[in-house]
Amino acid sequence: MDKTLLKGLQVLEALARSTRPRGVSDLAKELELTRSNMHRTLRTLVEAGLVGQDEESGLYACTLKLFELGSAIPARSDIAGLADPIMLALSDDTRETVHLSALEGGEVVYLHKIDSTHPVRAYTTVGGRAPAYCVATGKALLAWQPETYLERYDGALQRFTSQTLADLAGLREELRAVRRQGFAVNRGEWRDSVCGVAAPVFGVGGRAVAAIGLSGPASRMTSDRLDGFADQITAAARELTQKMGGRAK
Repeated sequence: MDKTLLKGLQVLEALARSTRPRGVSDLAKELELTRSNMHRTLRTLVEAGLVGQDEESGLYACTLKLFELGSAIPARSDIAGLADPIMLALSDDTRETVHLSALEGGEVVYLHKIDSTHPVRAYTTVGGRAPAYCVATGKALLAWQPETYLERYDGALQRFTSQTLADLAGLREELRAVRRQGFAVNRGEWRDSVCGVAAPVFGVGGRAVAAIGLSGPASRMTSDRLDGFADQITAAARELTQKMGGRAK
């Protein structure tokens, strides 16, 4: 057990539950720590941006960063219900499979899906995962992450098909284009038989918290058809962003 981490979490919890800013001495007394120990822990939390110190009083309180992190949890759990009618309408209009995905590490997790009515369609499962850099919903989310987020892929990009973006420089360039146009396209980069298009959904604070995507067999999802779906997919993502009270950065 990491006692230093546990101590920091206990301090953070005490501040989060407090109705007023707190000082070093009363926090140390409550948590049975020495003043020096408490001071070091608070300085670490300040450095992480989770706690702020008032310059005049010297007292400490949680920052809005903690609120933003916490609000992302219910947003992700409720988002499927909010997205369902939007995804159903998109599925009715396009007759293709519609996904709702979230980013976790280097992968996307499928939170919700509406299957295509076509007998030949893209097969995925809710709770399933895919490499984010190879699928449209993943690229739509990666494009709005900090530059440093992509460092996890340095030397670790695997080629799944002839279309996979397997070098980091190429991926960065692709994501810059995604950010400019507002949507991402997968041209058979994970499974050469499946293509798709997706757009990001933004939550409170302007973070890209999910992506809505449309996918289908490459034989049906031609370049012209993918481009034609772009306006519909961005409109759906924008509608869900508004329902969540979010905004794009």
